[in-house]
This record gives sequence, structure tokens and C-alpha cells, in this order.
Amino acid sequence: MLPHTLKYAYFPGCVAQGACRELYQSTQALTQALGIELVELKKAACCGSGTFKEDSQLLEDTVNARNIALAEELNLPLLTHCSTCQGVIGHVNEHLKECQTSNPVYIEQVNGLLHKEGCSPYRGSTDVKHLLYALVTDYGLEEITKRVTRKLSGLKCAAFYGCYLLRAQKSMPYDDPFQPEAMENMFQAVGATPIYYRGRTQCCGWPLSSYATTQSFKMAGMHIQDALASGADCIVTPCPLCHLNLDSRQPEVEKVIEQKLGLPVLHLSQLIALALGVSPEELGLERHVVSTKPVLEKLGF
Repeated sequence: MLPHTLKYAYFPGCVAQGACRELYQSTQALTQALGIELVELKKAACCGSGTFKEDSQLLEDTVNARNIALAEELNLPLLTHCSTCQGVIGHVNEHLKECQTSNPVYIEQVNGLLHKEGCSPYRGSTDVKHLLYALVTDYGLEEITKRVTRKLSGLKCAAFYGCYLLRAQKSMPYDDPFQPEAMENMFQAVGATPIYYRGRTQCCGWPLSSYATTQSFKMAGMHIQDALASGADCIVTPCPLCHLNLDSRQPEVEKVIEQKLGLPVLHLSQLIALALGVSPEELGLERHVVSTKPVLEKLGF
């Protein structure tokens, strides 16, 4: 048993409250099943997904300093289930903590803008953590295994880490950014079989999709083809933007690469919650563009 209830300031992000509503739904179901308390930051703003800094680094830092400050007000670590949000907010937090020593004038500038808008100042007193690493390092794989009621035996899962989760911060204390194992270890903890393939740590193509759609879809198609060739029953991703490019746009990807794919793409929270006995309906598995029925049938649903 855990010595205390885990509690986080929850930053759901934009995509999970819109196009990937099932991610918001399944994160709530998963954390409830594990007894993790989430305090949702309802006043938080979009992290910008890395686009704010194209116009102004100060803008990106200030917007996300405010998001971090909302968690600091609660004296809680900030938790997100989006790799992109983790990358952007985590990088800003790391950068601003360094500036507290190396460039205090900049911190004053950021906090001055926050004060002008009636916001709490950034203090650098908390951490930003993705759901994956909160489960692995704070909750523990052994504890999760103890709570498994439906082992995902025989299900072959291909992790898709994406870019931001592994590379956005200078230090990655939770995993090896070049040879990560956190997701594969999680698959084994819930009884599934991890599948290794070339594209698991590469970009899904989403950042290119607005101005180089064909190239974006070719990238996504290449990764899905590699996962299929390696024997995967599904791709599992900790990033809703990766999910959009790999699942929601998979029919368009098929047209670009002129090949039928049909590989289901699950959110990490959905996969774990299934093993904890949460029903597919509670996890929004019917919302996916690529049908998840083959996964559910393999698990005996």
C-alpha cells in the first residue's frame, strides 16, 4: 500500500478537452481507480504547444509561468497527460529556475507581467510531471500490478513516445531519452507484450501537418507500417497530438501512402485502465477513428 494518497495539480491541456475528449475521460477513470487525487487547474491557459516562442520567448515563458504558479498556489506538482504540454511547460519551468540564479532581472520581468494581470508570481517551487512518470516513479509499477484485475495477456503494444516527452528538457531524470523503457515496463506491468520498432521515439509528423501535410502523413504512415511489420496489435501513445496524427488522420494517411493500415491507437491511460477493470465505454474507446474492436476482441470483450 502507498503510504499516502498521491495528489497533483492537474493540467489537462486543450486537446483532451476537445478532439481527444476520451483522454480526459480515461485519465479521470484511471486516477480514480488508483486512488490518485487530481485538482484540476480550471484557470490554466493553453501551453502554446511550442508555437508562442516563434513570436516571443517572453510570451511562452509568461503564459506557462502563470500555469506553473497555479500549481504552486496549491503546493502541488503539476501533472499533465500530454507529452507536448510536458515538454513545453517542463522546459519553461527548467529555464525559469535557472534564470532565478543566472538572470533574476528576467524573472522580475515575467513576474511583473503576471502581477499586472493580477496573477500569482512564479516561485520555482514545484515540478512538472507527465502522467506516465507519475505512475512509474511516484505510484510504482509493482503497486499498479497489484491492482490489475484483467491482465492484458497476448496484447502486443507498440509504444509511441513522440518528441517532446523525451527531448524537451536538458535532463531526463525518469528515463533514457534515446532508449526509453518506461512505457514498455508499464505494458509488462499490466500483462501486455511490448513491441520494439524503429519509430517509437521519433516525431509523429503533427508539427508539419499545417504546412506540409503530405510529408506529415508520410511520417505517420511510416511509423504505423513499422509497428505493423513488428507485429503490433496497437500503438499506445502518451500524447494526444500524436494520437490525432496516428489515429484521427489514419484514413488520410492511408490515401497518401496508398496502403491500408487499420492499426488501433490507444491513449496510455486507456490501456492501463482496461487492465484495472474499467469498462471500454467508460474509457471512450468507441470515439476513436480507427476501430478499437480488434484490441477488445483480443482481450476477450
